[in-house]
Amino acid sequence: MQSGERAAVRPAVSVAVVVEREAKPNRWEDWRFRIVEVLPDEPAFGREPRLLRDDGKTARWLYPGFTVALYRDECEGYYLNLTSGSPVWFVVWRIGETDPPVATPEIVSVSYNEAGRWLDAQERVDNLPLPAETAAWLQAYTDEHYRPEVKQRRRPASFKAPQQR
Repeated sequence: MQSGERAAVRPAVSVAVVVEREAKPNRWEDWRFRIVEVLPDEPAFGREPRLLRDDGKTARWLYPGFTVALYRDECEGYYLNLTSGSPVWFVVWRIGETDPPVATPEIVSVSYNEAGRWLDAQERVDNLPLPAETAAWLQAYTDEHYRPEVKQRRRPASFKAPQQR
């Protein structure tokens, strides 16, 4: 099997992200941004980001074209997301240098570990609830591929004989 063939069979979903910008939400902030929705991508959305609405106070943009692919080496992160009680999408986003500024989503994932790495790198990461059908899809993949590491209890050195330390 060629590497391109393997990539073609990798489980994935296409999604779009909706971002909201609020002007002057309080006296300390000029702008507030939030990820409003992650939804299935549709051909009608096109490939380019577009402004959905702007009433002067609140603006919303649609960013299509994100692919969330599943990888075996991220299964622990999927498992942690699924067993958290409320599985979520993780969305990494950045604020641009324009005036007024615009927030742009960069990556969408369902891996708890991947989100943790982004947060460790000082990235902005928001989360939104994962729909039940997407959670079921992720659960099926995780059940098939995730094998937790067997934890072996290590006896503390202080309980070992001096010659065994």
